[in-house]
Amino acid sequence: MTNSSSQRRALIVKNDFSPFGNKLIQSGYVNHEQMQQALIESRKSGRPITEVLETITGRQLTPDLLRQYKKQQLFELKILYGVESLDPEVSDITASQVGHLIDTLIPIDICRRYRLVPLSRHDSPPGVLVAMVDPDNLDAQDDLNRILRAQGLALSRMVITLEDYNQLISKYLDEQVEKTKQIEIQKSVDVQSDLEGLENLDLQDAPEDMEANLDDVAKGASDAPVISLVNKILIKALQDGVSDIHIEPQEEYLRIRFRKDGVLRQAFDPLPKKIIPAVTARFKIISELDIAERRAPQDGRIRRVFQDRKIDFRVNTLPSRYGEKVVLRILDNSATQLGLDKLISDPDSLQIVQEMVKRPFGLILVTGPTGSGKTTTLYSALAERNDPGVNISTAEDPIEYSLPGINQVQVIREKGMDFAAILRAFLRQDPDVILVGETRDKETAKTAIEAALTGHLVLTTLHTNDAAGAIARLDEMGVEPFMVSGALLGVVAQRLMRRVCPECRIPYNPDPNELAKFGMSSTHDAGVTFYKANTLQPEQIQEARAQNQLCSVCNGVGYKGRNGVYEVMRITEQLQVLIAQGAPTERIKEVAVEEGMQTLLAYSLNLVRRGATTLEEVERVTFTDTGLEAELKAKRKSSLTCRVCGAEAKPEWIDCPYCTTPRFQD
Repeated sequence: MTNSSSQRRALIVKNDFSPFGNKLIQSGYVNHEQMQQALIESRKSGRPITEVLETITGRQLTPDLLRQYKKQQLFELKILYGVESLDPEVSDITASQVGHLIDTLIPIDICRRYRLVPLSRHDSPPGVLVAMVDPDNLDAQDDLNRILRAQGLALSRMVITLEDYNQLISKYLDEQVEKTKQIEIQKSVDVQSDLEGLENLDLQDAPEDMEANLDDVAKGASDAPVISLVNKILIKALQDGVSDIHIEPQEEYLRIRFRKDGVLRQAFDPLPKKIIPAVTARFKIISELDIAERRAPQDGRIRRVFQDRKIDFRVNTLPSRYGEKVVLRILDNSATQLGLDKLISDPDSLQIVQEMVKRPFGLILVTGPTGSGKTTTLYSALAERNDPGVNISTAEDPIEYSLPGINQVQVIREKGMDFAAILRAFLRQDPDVILVGETRDKETAKTAIEAALTGHLVLTTLHTNDAAGAIARLDEMGVEPFMVSGALLGVVAQRLMRRVCPECRIPYNPDPNELAKFGMSSTHDAGVTFYKANTLQPEQIQEARAQNQLCSVCNGVGYKGRNGVYEVMRITEQLQVLIAQGAPTERIKEVAVEEGMQTLLAYSLNLVRRGATTLEEVERVTFTDTGLEAELKAKRKSSLTCRVCGAEAKPEWIDCPYCTTPRFQD
């Protein structure tokens, strides 16, 4: 009898698991004995059951199982404390509103002492909602009521898991550290003291250290004012993560602007007109340019060390009405992550590009305007092929990235080493993959195509608006169409589009006219959440910062980072025929879209649908009538009905056989 009772109790214990435990057993992740062992170990050690289970099984829990565990936790807490539970993953609570309440209402020491987080403030009735790990803590309730009563506010409680509390508080503390760092940065690049010392300008500088450390420069205050001012401009640009610096003399002042995420913004208040010659001369000195030459453009280079990274600045001067304009392009390859999968978010486009890069020979063109990320795409493609068994050679002007295992050659036109000359030399070096930084002339284009036709994979760039336009560009250079059709594997056109800030973006419903402008409709795109950027003006940013309400992610810009937008045209048999026949660009693009090519506009609109960017950004970067026209033509053709008689047709038909309408699908 005793043995039978013991067996029954053991059987009950074995099967008396929570819904989460039963699901784990049903899924095959654990068996009954492992689940029982995990429960005992969790109670003894105080470790989360999920952590113990992963230790016992040696396998990670899937996201679905973790989500199930989280739901069970929240349900149990809700029953235990008799208040609603908070799941930060599905709530609309933002880090900025939590941070604002901590800074203005419930101090961080109270939050950490009682393990609680203020969530929101409501006006009817006046009160504050607080998530607590232990909502029944009477000491916590007394202190909170004392703080809130003075403000005429009532306390509302929710329960939160310890893990979620730790994540929210850690995020707040990380943001406070970042804010402190930003304040220190502002102090380190305050140029007012340098302006006060610019009464007697002296351009007799000490010999330049070609790799001076800007971190050491920022700490020192003994440099001459003009030297200190120029160094602080460079430091602020690097701290802000910008791509270009514009030093622009105006009639009454010197303007300094930074380009970040493709948009120019003023970096400092206007500087006095009298310092223009000194600042320009200083930039020319450290770029090793001729300071006596003021009537012709010059190109130079600066190399500096910043936060243990070697940074190159490509410098160009240009005579303008009020003095020489200086533009610096920042080349920081350590800040760029290489990899096609990190750049191309659309799976189909990514697969096509990866397949083209794996081909043993042929020509791949990457097109787009200056600053659209072409070089990063090319090097990401090279990274896919970078292997000890592959000989990769590149011709560049300048060399922007340093990749181990790749033979990189700098263009030196003064010595006769232009792209065409280097490319011819490559062909005698037994290459497998060749990168040509830019194809600018007929000689380079023809040599590249000949290399592609003779067993080499060649990657290069062109300046065109879209993928189909690359064919016309090669034709303008004088390359025969039959050579292009035989060598070309595909064309990748690209742009960079700002990513809307996920923290402060504003959801809204665009009106039908706005959607129709982009070829969209409220019916087809029902259920899509559209966003606008919460972009503040400079004075609004200052006001929000003073009230501690500035978005900690984008600092009031409304955007943070950029998305790549890609148009991948793979050369098919039909496109080869059209290229060899010299077909117009519009026809080539039309056929490419029919065969599945996603245009720049379509790619960017998909980013809008995913909440990654805004319609305003699409209009600024990729919206063109030709792109929309190609999309609409493809949609009309997919209907397979004659536009005159309405007869149903077959996909391969071009003309309607019933009423002889030319190109019935058009």
